[in-house]
Amino acid sequence: MQELLRDVEAYFEDKIKTHGATHYGVDFTTPSAQTNRFEQLVKVVDGDEAFSINDYGSGYGALVEFLATRWTDFAYCGFDISKAMRTVGESLYASDTRIRFTGDYAELDMADYTVASGTFNIKLDCDSDTWQRYVVEEVGRMAAVSKKGFAFNMLTSYSDPEHMRDDLYYGDPLLYFDHCKRKFSRNVALLHDYNGFDFTIIVRL
Repeated sequence: MQELLRDVEAYFEDKIKTHGATHYGVDFTTPSAQTNRFEQLVKVVDGDEAFSINDYGSGYGALVEFLATRWTDFAYCGFDISKAMRTVGESLYASDTRIRFTGDYAELDMADYTVASGTFNIKLDCDSDTWQRYVVEEVGRMAAVSKKGFAFNMLTSYSDPEHMRDDLYYGDPLLYFDHCKRKFSRNVALLHDYNGFDFTIIVRL
């Protein structure tokens, strides 16, 4: 898996070096595609009080700008395996003391919330069963650093077959809903109604 993740890291480093801090740089087709996913994920945030959030697979930290349109008092930690992504993010938000980035899971503090947008989509040559086991483990790691809740999205197994690609992972929404319901909380939501080829799971702890 570590070898595979190095390939995933190389994939995204090429994206950010080619396209910079844009939606293309984190492999979204349009700005609205990125924003629409953020809108679903932040439904996990409860109320207007100050909060902390871990962005799991953060890229260069595009979520920060989105959060700032809705809240002023938050602390953000971007976690990403790509050093190139983190470097861009650190440069963009160097003057903002609320923002930090890390590539070391051990440096992720407990936060009120943890979210992951598009983090589990790129599997490259990995077989789907192996990738599914990896995703389940990573969801558990997200839960372990979250106090109030966590949320993640991924491409759906209900995608149109003619549009599905071999290098992408299409998760079963019901499998992940059931896993989170049984493992983490009674309060789990499955969002699959926003006209995309993906779904969002929200878990309130």
